[in-house]
Amino acid sequence: MSSSSNASHPPAAGLTPALTFVFAVACGLCVANIYYAQPLIGPISDALELHAGLAGLIMTLTQLGYGAGLLLLVPLADVVENRRLIVGALFGAVIGLAGIALSNSAVTFLAASFMVGACAVAAQVLLPFASHLAPEATRGKVVGNIMAGLLGGIMLSRPFASMVAASLGWRALFWISAVLMAMLIAVLWRVLPERRPHASIGYARTMASLPGIVWNTPLLRRRGWYQGMMFAAFQAFWTAVPLALVHEFGMGQRGIGLFALAGAAGALLAPVAGRLADRGLTRPATGAAIVVALLSFVLGAVSMHFHSLAGLVAAGILLDGAVQLCQVLNFRSLFMLAPELRGRLNGLFMTFIFICAAVASGIAAAVYAFHGWTGLCLLGGGFVSLALLLYLTEFRRQPVAVAASIR
Repeated sequence: MSSSSNASHPPAAGLTPALTFVFAVACGLCVANIYYAQPLIGPISDALELHAGLAGLIMTLTQLGYGAGLLLLVPLADVVENRRLIVGALFGAVIGLAGIALSNSAVTFLAASFMVGACAVAAQVLLPFASHLAPEATRGKVVGNIMAGLLGGIMLSRPFASMVAASLGWRALFWISAVLMAMLIAVLWRVLPERRPHASIGYARTMASLPGIVWNTPLLRRRGWYQGMMFAAFQAFWTAVPLALVHEFGMGQRGIGLFALAGAAGALLAPVAGRLADRGLTRPATGAAIVVALLSFVLGAVSMHFHSLAGLVAAGILLDGAVQLCQVLNFRSLFMLAPELRGRLNGLFMTFIFICAAVASGIAAAVYAFHGWTGLCLLGGGFVSLALLLYLTEFRRQPVAVAASIR
């Protein structure tokens, strides 16, 4: 197969179920690396002697690294052969994970965390890669199925981290992840097809085109705002809830892990979201997701007031499901735009999201420390309300286009 056909058209056989499964698992394992530390903020900050008000930096640096990788590495998917890019990023993740496991100070831990975050963007190269291989009629379904794996990795990373840390310590968790990444390198190198972008314009011109893409693609700005605010709320909740479970319910790491495992049920909505998008229901489903996310913070605040663990679990499930539903709808919408821009569209979209997430993670622990769970719910609900305000303008929006001159 020539490089041009590989870039422009999916293979005749399409994306097989087995390869779809590999994409889903790989995305889940990659993105899990940026969430392992989330339920372990307490023990890690104690080991690194970080003040409680600065504990959010443990997540913030990882997510800033992810944002940097999204902006600087993911656009390379439109320039260089994708399989080599993915494997190279995974090698970097192995080095960063080993650095975290060996770190004996906050500085070394945070530097290694930044590297792990930057290299975890392999997941965001895999996703548009799969979209290229999928036929247009079922692209939403394929994206939804792979997103189920990616979102499952996010959801399951927290209980997995808690369970491993409770049994073996938090450093063992990062050694285990390094081994998993090394195994994933071997699998992906063997099973992924080559994909060489057609008519690459080079990295410098690719990066120079990014501002123009943002300016000329209103759908990118709108969908980025929706998911940025939703994901900021998500990060605020899951950064603070482990601290609340310890302080309010006296839980240990195993209890926190079980709580996070319940939240993973929301990942089941990802394939459903893809099917809704394929049926032309993206707009109403997006609105429903935003409203449910807002209600989840109301439920979370009420549940903590009445000391109801069941209510708090339900709030976590509703929030996770709503954020995941919105994410799949956003991806599907963007991947229906210009195929030659998918790597850059995805990189720009996810960069904004993770900047929002990094900010939310950085302030969530401090908000909880100084204003309690009620303050945290107001913070999260405020983020979602900003998404809702933009959504209310959805019905008078102008037709969406990507400027044909931008390549």
